Amino acid sequence: MRGHRDGRGTGRPYGGARDLIPDPEGSWPMPPTLASLVQHSALKLTVRAGADRLGTPVRWAHASELADPVPYMDGGELLLVTATNLDAENADSMRRYVRRLAGAGVAGVGFAVGVNYEDVPQALVEAADEAGLPLLEVPRRTPFLAISKAVSAAIAADQYRAVTAGFEAQRELTKAALAGDGPADLLARLAAHVDGWAALYDTSGAVLAAAPDWAARRAARLTPDVERLRDRPAPASVVVGDSEDRVELQSLGTGRRARGALAVGTGAALGTAERYAVHSAVALLTLTTARSRSLQGAEQRLGAAVLRMLLAGQPDHARAVAGDLYGGLLDAPFRLLIAEAAAPAGPELFTETMEAAAARSGEALLLVPEGEGERVVVLAADGGAAVAACAAYAEAQDDRAPREGGAEDSDIVVGLSAPAGPIAVSAAYKQAEQALSVARRRGRALVEHEELAAGSVLPLLADDAVRAFADGMLRALHEHDAKGRGDLVASLRAWLSRHGQWDAAAADLGVHRHTLRYRMRRVEEILGRSLDDPDVRMELWLALKATAATTPAEDSGS
Repeated sequence: MRGHRDGRGTGRPYGGARDLIPDPEGSWPMPPTLASLVQHSALKLTVRAGADRLGTPVRWAHASELADPVPYMDGGELLLVTATNLDAENADSMRRYVRRLAGAGVAGVGFAVGVNYEDVPQALVEAADEAGLPLLEVPRRTPFLAISKAVSAAIAADQYRAVTAGFEAQRELTKAALAGDGPADLLARLAAHVDGWAALYDTSGAVLAAAPDWAARRAARLTPDVERLRDRPAPASVVVGDSEDRVELQSLGTGRRARGALAVGTGAALGTAERYAVHSAVALLTLTTARSRSLQGAEQRLGAAVLRMLLAGQPDHARAVAGDLYGGLLDAPFRLLIAEAAAPAGPELFTETMEAAAARSGEALLLVPEGEGERVVVLAADGGAAVAACAAYAEAQDDRAPREGGAEDSDIVVGLSAPAGPIAVSAAYKQAEQALSVARRRGRALVEHEELAAGSVLPLLADDAVRAFADGMLRALHEHDAKGRGDLVASLRAWLSRHGQWDAAAADLGVHRHTLRYRMRRVEEILGRSLDDPDVRMELWLALKATAATTPAEDSGS
């Protein structure tokens, strides 16, 4: 039965004369839920529907007597009503009303009894049950204001807890970062704070450290995502995975290029406290990276001095200056490589890749930039991780170049010396320069000097300048043969290939040796040079080889 009351007979308007002060049980260390409100001893709320959904978080408590309050809802509210403007005993009306609220994401409805209705109308209870919307009975003596204050106090307590936990996480992470034991301890503490896992990547997308240990394999699968994040200006972030395997990637650094990335894996979206911890970790790792770059600059200046001493033939002085930083590198065979920019970006990513590989394996690496950063000289342990990373980087470029337009699309060109020691750095530098020159001509990202020593000199003739010289040297002979006056070019090739042995060369050509002698005299007359001169014979042979690729028919005659 409906009994309308305005509160005048009670001596106070509803919810206006008495504030209920939350008891200690009301200071929840977590976001308020309908269940926590029901359990609040001072509110005396009773569940009338939706008992299985009391775990729903409550973002706010809001009183409204509008017949349709949905346009003014954000979702997550506990809607408090007295049904002043509702036909609460009409089943169809209540069904539409409750469905609208449930569709808008309202957390629940608190119905005040003893104001417009002595009891919660059965039509409203049934509609709430049908829609699965929690319905709470609010007793007459519990003002709406008390519920709002309880919700507000719980939210404030949760925010305070989050801030406090965030500051505690910041202190722990800072302590770990200052310990100087690397990022492993920091990542372990971060993983504990977010109840998940964490991993640190270098600029190449390789995993430097992960916590717990099992997370390293999971983190490695995200390398392509880290590479895409690297191409965005720092700071940048992206979320990958799904609701059960959510991973947030954060770039590290403040400059044009990211200096690494942090991955944080959790089973759900990060809360406020967890967000504080992640932001603190990003800041600390960024500062550590910046500090490492500053130290790296000092190390490079020391490395430049060591390299100059080695090139000047002063290995003892170089070893004394190198100390513990580079001393170990000079105690074993090393490789000297010269990397030169083949694209405007320069060899920055290449050097970072080598540095990361050396850091992971604990190798020393002497790296000295030259010029305006478009060239770098590196001493790296022979057979070590840094040299292997250099080869892998170059191989990836060579594989990519044919698909993207050729070698001009490569980032770097590298010349690599043979294994050397401190007393042979000057020779190693020359070897790397020679290999670099060949790499440029061949359109390859990397050439090792050992390839030149163990292979053939003939590939070096594949150069436009060499071909032009060869064409000029042999042009008169080709013109003579084109007029049908004899096959001087083929005769010259046969004679040179047989080291001047007349009978053998004539047999190869199928002519008499006197015919061959006549032809060689014609070659000397036309060229104006003597075939008795070994230099002339060498130049003619190389000219024939240089033009063989463009004249396959002639080359087959040899």
